[in-house]
Amino acid sequence: MSLLPRIRRSAPVADIDEDDLRVGEPETSAAGLKAVSVALERGISQAGVTRTVRAMTSLNHRGGTDCPGCAWPESITGPRKPAEFCENGAKAVAEESTTRTVTPEWWAAHPIRELRDKTEYWLGNQGRITEPVVLRPGDEHYSPIGWREAFALMAEHVNATSPDRCVFYTSGRTANETAFMYQLLARSIGTNNLPDCSNMCHESSGSAMTPTIGIGKGTVSLEDFEHADVILVVGQNPGTNHPRMLSTLTDARRRGAHVVAVNPLPEAGLLNFADPQSPTGIAKSLVDGGGETVADDFLQIKVGGDLALFQALGHLLLRAEEAAPGTVVDREFVESSTEGFESYAAARADLDWEATERATGLRRDQIERLATRLVHSEGTIICWALGLTQQPHSVDTLREIVNVLLVQGNFGKPGAGACPVRGHSNVQGDRTMGIWEKPVPALLDGLDDEFGISSPREHGYDSTETLEAFERGDVDVFVSMGGNFAKACSDTDVLEKGMQRTGLTVHVSTKPNRSHVVHGQTSLILPTLGRTDRDDRHPGGAQFVSVEDSMSVIRSSTGRLEPVSEQLLSEPQIVAGMAEAILGHHHEVGWRAMADDYDVIRDHIARVIPGFTDYNRRVRQKSGFVLPNPPRDTRSFATASGRAHFTVAPLEWLEAPAGHLILQTVRSHDQYNTTYYGLDDRYRGISGGRRVILVNPDDLVDLGFQDRQLVDVVSVFTGSDGATTERRADEFRLVSYPTARGCCAAYFPEANNLVHRENVARESNTPGFKAVTVRFEPRPSAPRSSPSASEASTAAGRA
Repeated sequence: MSLLPRIRRSAPVADIDEDDLRVGEPETSAAGLKAVSVALERGISQAGVTRTVRAMTSLNHRGGTDCPGCAWPESITGPRKPAEFCENGAKAVAEESTTRTVTPEWWAAHPIRELRDKTEYWLGNQGRITEPVVLRPGDEHYSPIGWREAFALMAEHVNATSPDRCVFYTSGRTANETAFMYQLLARSIGTNNLPDCSNMCHESSGSAMTPTIGIGKGTVSLEDFEHADVILVVGQNPGTNHPRMLSTLTDARRRGAHVVAVNPLPEAGLLNFADPQSPTGIAKSLVDGGGETVADDFLQIKVGGDLALFQALGHLLLRAEEAAPGTVVDREFVESSTEGFESYAAARADLDWEATERATGLRRDQIERLATRLVHSEGTIICWALGLTQQPHSVDTLREIVNVLLVQGNFGKPGAGACPVRGHSNVQGDRTMGIWEKPVPALLDGLDDEFGISSPREHGYDSTETLEAFERGDVDVFVSMGGNFAKACSDTDVLEKGMQRTGLTVHVSTKPNRSHVVHGQTSLILPTLGRTDRDDRHPGGAQFVSVEDSMSVIRSSTGRLEPVSEQLLSEPQIVAGMAEAILGHHHEVGWRAMADDYDVIRDHIARVIPGFTDYNRRVRQKSGFVLPNPPRDTRSFATASGRAHFTVAPLEWLEAPAGHLILQTVRSHDQYNTTYYGLDDRYRGISGGRRVILVNPDDLVDLGFQDRQLVDVVSVFTGSDGATTERRADEFRLVSYPTARGCCAAYFPEANNLVHRENVARESNTPGFKAVTVRFEPRPSAPRSSPSASEASTAAGRA
């Protein structure tokens, strides 16, 4: 296969045809020259050579554009690579910098009934929306509307209802300045209905960490990976979701750290990595398709078995301390800085190994070998992502990770700490800026003092509660700052029906998506500048924004590209336009001053948000600045007692009844959340289609199904009232795949409808996207035609 880019500038005419599905062998190494080729092809095909070069050469560089993809950090002190981005970051930039456009003529040519039948892949590939459009009751097409008229229409709806019947959703790509203005707008109107994408991903991390260590953010820096002895990567697929993390892991391993991966799927990026910026990595990928080892050990755990694993590790650490007192437990730290250790030690004194092996799918000797690594580690980092945060017992699982770290004092010292790896590039910053339905009183007091408003104190809706409010008919106005709420949530059919009963939906967007076509009775789409776009049409001159990465570093981001339309406004300008129309031009808050000069926004932030003193000066520094993090910086814990808390939870795991499996949703390698870059999940060997279920070959045999058989998928959920509810997703192809026994996987968001809205993590209310009990029902048609010899060989290899 040629590695030269295949260039295609026009938008696809045809949509996904699942009959084009192709299944090959999974790859065992990530990146390499293929990643370079794909990055070039996607950039040039979407934006052309000049725009691609201009966008990529400044990406993640000081004074340049922060990648709109993931939230993995860049080094504060070290040198930057010439290409400081990954394949999927390049895809994200290509999507945003495209020269394809969605004009009024495009909307006129595509009635809404036609668009409802299109997939996210087709919709997103049409291009950038060039001017505001409206769909009024009875209309069959979106049509142009002026900005002033659009804001007036929004104000008419907002002012005609109660503030608490309005919802303001935020996507994690929203920059700090916009997020601050947006939450200020919602609270000036009178509501804390501020759901965000964090509710659906890392909310469990904050719910677990804030009560135990006093902060809901990670406690490590990028430099800590240079000093760690052991690094655990749990419930995470960095090869697709955070590819630059692979360089960090292989550098650490080369220095002597032990890297251990724990995951139900043997993802390529957990096994090997061919660094595309290294001659050795490129050569290795060309010679044999391999790369440098990422993980010394791979533990193929069952979905939902992580709580049992970390309880077992805690037990084994304490047993090792008993055998050699003073060598494992950091007694000085435990006694001076924690509470609850005695209760924790008593709870972990005994262990039911039969239950542990059943819950995890791991052998006892595998767990004991990992514990031995921890015993001899002077510094341990534990990383995790959504594999741990989207289950009913996620919060207990993450608190158990905190317990294991506390036992050995793995906070506030080099090479140690907790590392929740965020997805969206500024999802952490949005929360810092006040995007939260449960705001702390100090934030509200600060806003009131700064702006002279009276912020509401009642908690608002999170994302799942918003879904439920839609279902009840309790939402009159829904405003979405970016994102694609209709496809990101669970219980898709229920959500879409509820959204269509809403009086007004407003979407601040760059490209068409599903939420635009399952709209309210009246719908507005307000096109905005992307992060790569030049933002220079202000009285105060060219502007920049800022973001916060997964390790609490604040950096500036400046767009370099000419916008595709003069009609586009920046997000701060849009928020100001909304506010002036809804609240009046003489409102206490100086909305226009903020939209004209983002330094004004940052000055307000500096006086309201802790850690942002002298914001405007510090964000202009060469590498930005780092927010305070007491566990990391001073080994202190901002809990009520001033100590870190050990916690105790009962053993719990996911177990499917006979004839069923536990399903988890996953991203394709050619996807970023609800955005489809293409149809090539090459690391898993899947291309051309997306409606697949990855199933262990032994489970296929036990359940009486065949590889490539076409089935309907039925989920089964038992609610708190004991009632059992089923959800369906039809026409999926079973694919034999080496996932953990008793588990299966399907792509997000195709499988989201299988996740009942009440299937959530306790405390965090995060949807249980990794905890769906399913069964398969054969379709009336026969399996696909007999496989070719190569397909038969591939299937045999998988088994």
